[in-house]
Amino acid sequence: LVITIALYVSRKVLGFKECMDCIPEGFKAMVPAIMILTFAWTLKSMTDSLGAAEFVAALIKSSAAGIVNLLPAIIFVVGCLLAFATGTSWGTFGILLPIVAGINLPSELLVITVSACLAGAVCGDHCSPISDTTIMSSAGAQCDHMNHVTTQIPYVAVAATVSFIGYCIAGVVQNPVIVLAVSFVIMAAVMAGVKKFAK
Repeated sequence: LVITIALYVSRKVLGFKECMDCIPEGFKAMVPAIMILTFAWTLKSMTDSLGAAEFVAALIKSSAAGIVNLLPAIIFVVGCLLAFATGTSWGTFGILLPIVAGINLPSELLVITVSACLAGAVCGDHCSPISDTTIMSSAGAQCDHMNHVTTQIPYVAVAATVSFIGYCIAGVVQNPVIVLAVSFVIMAAVMAGVKKFAK
């Protein structure tokens, strides 16, 4: 119904010939994004079939007991890598959150670790070349897909590094105000360094 209404309005505004010329051009513009999405979904299905979720779950459960204070930082890194490899933040949530909730942690550390899981998943998804959001962003901006990905990686790397340091501190201190203040100071120092380097 929506397509019919859009065609009717565009025929009235543009004329029949101009309207019909727009349809193939629009479809041609979307073919690269459709192909990349199809390949990304295929790769995700292959990753699921190989048992990536089970492997990560077993790895974290077996090593979580001895490294409780570093657990938020480790979960952050695992979330980044898993979301980057699979191209989905929600899939990473589904894999890691039950693992984090299943570990017997104090309530303060549990909140920090869940936060690390969510932040890591979104961070990895943002710069993943097979993420649907990345693919649609480059298609919507009509720029080369890999150029878009490579322009996002420096921003993500800076934020992820500062976040990793913050989660290392958070695992020990377990006070959000202190960690936020320290992370803010680190980020300000990094930005000042980047500005000085750029000059």
